[in-house]
Amino acid sequence: MAEQAPIVIVDGKVEGFAVKADSSQVAAEKSSGGIEVKIAPGADGYPGLSITRADGKPFDLSAYGHLKAAIANTGSTDLDLGLRADNAGDWKDEPYNTENLILKPGQKADIHLIFGHSFGHKKGFALNSSAIVRLLLFTGKTETAKSFRIESITAGGEPGEIPEAEPASIRLVPDKGLIFKPGEELPPPLRLEGNGGAVPKLVPSEGIVIRLPGKGSEAAIRPERGRWDLSRSLRVVVSLHNQGESAASPSLRLESNGGATATVPAGEIAAGASKDVAICFLAEKPWRGRPDFDGKGQGTMEGSGTSFGSDAVSEVVITGDRESTFVIRSIRADVPPAPKLPDWLGKRPPVEGEWTQAFKEEFDGDGIDPSKWNVHAANYWDKASWFSRDNVRLGGGVAKLRYEKRTGRHNDDPQGKEFHYATGLLDTYNKWTQRYGYFEVRVKLPTAPGLWPAFWLMPERGKEAGEQWQRQDTGNGGMEFDVVEQLTRWGPYRNNIAMHWDGYGEQHKHFGSDRIYMQPDAEGFITAGLLWLPGQAIYYINGSETARWENERISSVTSCLLFTLPQGGWDNSPIDDSKLPDHFVIDYVRIWQREDL
Repeated sequence: MAEQAPIVIVDGKVEGFAVKADSSQVAAEKSSGGIEVKIAPGADGYPGLSITRADGKPFDLSAYGHLKAAIANTGSTDLDLGLRADNAGDWKDEPYNTENLILKPGQKADIHLIFGHSFGHKKGFALNSSAIVRLLLFTGKTETAKSFRIESITAGGEPGEIPEAEPASIRLVPDKGLIFKPGEELPPPLRLEGNGGAVPKLVPSEGIVIRLPGKGSEAAIRPERGRWDLSRSLRVVVSLHNQGESAASPSLRLESNGGATATVPAGEIAAGASKDVAICFLAEKPWRGRPDFDGKGQGTMEGSGTSFGSDAVSEVVITGDRESTFVIRSIRADVPPAPKLPDWLGKRPPVEGEWTQAFKEEFDGDGIDPSKWNVHAANYWDKASWFSRDNVRLGGGVAKLRYEKRTGRHNDDPQGKEFHYATGLLDTYNKWTQRYGYFEVRVKLPTAPGLWPAFWLMPERGKEAGEQWQRQDTGNGGMEFDVVEQLTRWGPYRNNIAMHWDGYGEQHKHFGSDRIYMQPDAEGFITAGLLWLPGQAIYYINGSETARWENERISSVTSCLLFTLPQGGWDNSPIDDSKLPDHFVIDYVRIWQREDL
């Protein structure tokens, strides 16, 4: 089928369409250039505007494969703008496709939404393009004024269009972490760019020679196409040589699709001297949630946590502090030596108080203790795996949840549904609960692509509360705590912490960070903890605080423990049978309660 000629949905005339602001913060005005939109600062989570047909009928775009919105940022700050195409239907199914882009002030660009795909052209909701009830353009909660112009929205392409591999979606995994080194070991080609008068140049016999004319001048080293996938690393080490005639103190950072690392000062490097500068992925300051966050809009406190994504690194940036010339002799991604762990780890909570150990499981017996643990339950997570008692194995003082390609019936029940992947489960539902305290586990994560290991807490109100859904309701003061939640696509050094509350339907709210970088100990384990107090949830990895939220909505309901190992998750790779079996290893579970709680 030949590609259809594009049709214009919105153009400078803006005729036949209804434009409606979805927030009191939004003002939209038709002009000869399109639709001028202004967004005032405020508390709304996703201020934006809707575009529908004036006659109330849906858009029938079944002859096309995509939408393209031409946008100009007319404001003075960065603009993160989303384009959404909606079907009618049950909103639990999220019947829409969404794409977004970030525009600098004065920049123009197109948001390109392919039907059936969302966010980076990933497979999404199977949109019915013959019945699109509205188009929505929106941004996130903002504390500064923003403005933009919608110059046009067009439909084009063929039905069933499949995204091409855009440069930003290409992933390059450096061999042995080597990003750059002159000579025979030169990796794939680089692209060099300078700003503020900086001039970078590749000299094969020396390295990348960078002339920095003054303070604030920058040079960027990028892959020629795509992004570097450094998810098997925890830092990038840049070897610098000062080729200038005087000392200088440059700084370095990494940029990614999600955001940048903290800027790392190199310190003063004397003329003729060399220095290795490590840019670590760990957040400079632990993640913090806003105390007033109510589940809408941006809730992360400014300057805390990190938005850097190690799986999509776009550039290494060096910034000058004065006129200078440096040579980059190598760029390599690696993992630093294992950290020294604090003495208190595994022995007590990280804060003072009158604490008593309330639960201890060392997994040093001959089998799972049935007075503490269940190995069977409903599988709400991947709809692809069955729980088997044979996939919970003890030995050597650890428990292992084994994930493997093995056909069987769920929960070892001859009448259970048949699946082709077997996994293990441990939970304390109906057996052990606690409200508040310090919860600590030592675990080793699997590495096979497509797995989703987690240690988490769920409400458990007891038999008197009614059916299981009532006992484990995350509403009515309850909350899901995700202490360790990891998608193996991210590599072994990145964790997600999250809190979910108010059910899993339309009122569902969640909060946290999926970019908690961490480093296993010398044996490959991480020790993760949750300090849960009234109005506080504080998370730890290897004894260091990584995240904190203080809010009256923190759960006040007794909870049980879960260890799960399904496949999938929201941002994972497909399962790779050739890398199975793999294991989620649990060394211990130790839980303390404070006397006054």
